[in-house]
Amino acid sequence: MRLVDHIILETPDFVIVNKPSGMLTLPDRHDNELASLIAIMKKAYGEIFTVHRLDRDTSGIILFARNEAAHKYFSQLFESRDVKKFYLGLVSGQPVPKQGNVSEGIMEHPVQKGKMVANRKGKPSSTDYEVLEEFGLYSLVRMQIHTGRTHQIRVHMKFLGHPIAVDEFYGSPEPVLLSSIKKKFKLGKHTEEERPLLSRLALHASMLIFKDPNGKEYTIEAPLPKDMSALLTQLRKHRGKQPAGGEE
Repeated sequence: MRLVDHIILETPDFVIVNKPSGMLTLPDRHDNELASLIAIMKKAYGEIFTVHRLDRDTSGIILFARNEAAHKYFSQLFESRDVKKFYLGLVSGQPVPKQGNVSEGIMEHPVQKGKMVANRKGKPSSTDYEVLEEFGLYSLVRMQIHTGRTHQIRVHMKFLGHPIAVDEFYGSPEPVLLSSIKKKFKLGKHTEEERPLLSRLALHASMLIFKDPNGKEYTIEAPLPKDMSALLTQLRKHRGKQPAGGEE
């Protein structure tokens, strides 16, 4: 990846990057060959510090600190929940009510390694959600997380009964196909197989609001990646015209 294409803002204290989906934030403990964003950042900046992270398949905003003082400041800021974190995601179905909060605790899955579950005995977790648009099979939802648990949004949306689209852990791994949202879909003459509109987790860290060490407030936004944006265009175009059995 060309780092320069993904940098949103750079100051003497921090760098904000729009992470592509599929890229690890930190190196994989079991596979050092996999590319990680922190390794690319270290190559470009030398000294750089991780403050928070995103799941591998989640795209969007990540803030890195550029010196030890900034690292300490931002780590405390995230820990004390003085950073507002907003995400956009496509979920399966249509959540009711259209706006609400999920405060179910989150803990590690007792059997499946690397998977989390909603459980009252888990760590306290809080996610606000608001449905922005409905498309029958899917809904575009904005989430604000008040805690930073592993897979928090994915676990909480599953708990609601509306998992994030293309989530192999907490929902269905099936990609989103145009044939599932367009009524009279036909493959092109020379096409044997339909290409998915989206074949990765439909979750994007879209906005961060915080104050820097000097008290200056920032509202940082990262536009939706091309694949999610193209899918939304198709969903809007074919809204209400889904194939039979497509309605929930």
